[in-house]
Amino acid sequence: MAKAAWNLKGGVAAITGAGSGIGAALALELGRRGMHLALADRHTSALETTAEQARRTGIKVSTHAFDVTDRAMSAAWAQAVVAEHGRVTLLVNNAGIALGGTFEQVDAADFDLLMDINFGAPVRLTRAFLPLLAREPAAQIVNVSSVLGIVATPGQTAYCASKFALRGFSESLRHELEAAGSPVQVTVVHPGGVRTAIASSAKIPRNATPAQLAEAEERWKKVLVMPPAEAARIIADGIARREPRVLVGEDAKQAVFLQRLMPVGYWKVMAQGIARRTGLKAA
Repeated sequence: MAKAAWNLKGGVAAITGAGSGIGAALALELGRRGMHLALADRHTSALETTAEQARRTGIKVSTHAFDVTDRAMSAAWAQAVVAEHGRVTLLVNNAGIALGGTFEQVDAADFDLLMDINFGAPVRLTRAFLPLLAREPAAQIVNVSSVLGIVATPGQTAYCASKFALRGFSESLRHELEAAGSPVQVTVVHPGGVRTAIASSAKIPRNATPAQLAEAEERWKKVLVMPPAEAARIIADGIARREPRVLVGEDAKQAVFLQRLMPVGYWKVMAQGIARRTGLKAA
């Protein structure tokens, strides 16, 4: 059950992956709603661009350039946010990477790196921020999973593993906090096809052929269509309503429906739908 809505204005949001895509769009959306921002990204120039745009709304914005795989910097970030802003009311674990390829194509080092960024970093940041969030009358942790944290597709073993893990961690943590009467709500976000650079910037299996890469690129262009700003509005609305789960896009909603209807056989139906929409054979 969702908790009572809360007013975002005047709160402080800490957001990872804020330099581009959903992270940047969500920072701007929350800024327009009156939240002060502590923005993190490993790409300094992109991070500063987001911050400059957000400051035009009159809010306070701090920037923190580091890689979420840096354990020491990640642990220190929580204290840096409080030192800069005096408090923190919202943590958004958004930073992530993609890694295409079958399990046999993906080497162990790349698989482990993806798991560390997409799953390990949100766990570490949650551990660092939770005591600070718990000081507030109402606070929230938002973990950005994926539609591929609900359904699994071929060619995405590493990515699906990380996003399923993030979903499981988030749901279990939510139950624990609710049972303890904590003021901290946990929200899991499952975006569908949002037009970000995650596919184009994905790590590439070393033995993938040029034909495979070209086909994958063409497929993602036709599947990733929702503007990040639209996704950000949906997510911000869900945060304000303190919803435990936010589905972003009709494709995400359809995937959830199919998974419930056909827990084992959903992929056959999904593959047919993808082929009809893109004109390409699904992976």
